[in-house]
Amino acid sequence: MNINIFGMDLYRLALCFVMYSVLGWFVESVYMSFCEHKLTNRGFGKGPFCPIYGFGALGAVILFTPLKGNVIAIYLMGCVVATAFEYLVGVAMIRFLGDLWWDYSNKPFNYKGILCLESTLAWGVYAVGIVYFIQGWFLSFINGLDYRLGCAILMIAFLVVSVDYIIQLRKVFEHH
Repeated sequence: MNINIFGMDLYRLALCFVMYSVLGWFVESVYMSFCEHKLTNRGFGKGPFCPIYGFGALGAVILFTPLKGNVIAIYLMGCVVATAFEYLVGVAMIRFLGDLWWDYSNKPFNYKGILCLESTLAWGVYAVGIVYFIQGWFLSFINGLDYRLGCAILMIAFLVVSVDYIIQLRKVFEHH
């Protein structure tokens, strides 16, 4: 049985999710390490994985690929949709976890520390990069990967992340 979701089979979709989650963690951790002048892990867990970037990037692929050929539309939609997503996630985190895992209060043009203009503009650049470059690179890599190795990578990644997140969630709820 070959399950197809938004034009991608489940295998490729899952591998893209893992790759975007790792890439997002890496980019944000490097950026924040530079800003804070010290090594910074920007993930929820101890490992190199931020699922918000996996969901966000795949959302960009699904929503914006049909706009390919119109860079300005992809950029503007990337700014708007990703900012709305970031806001919803931020509000949900505050409501359900009692904490926000980022703070833009010191950034110009911020809204309640949840959003800022700098990030909004960056989301548009990321959307263009994902649609025009990164998704193609990821699919080329996945298509060249032995299927069994890809499945093993997925199983190990999801197992390690699950254990990591269960441990971290226990710590969060023990303190609340």
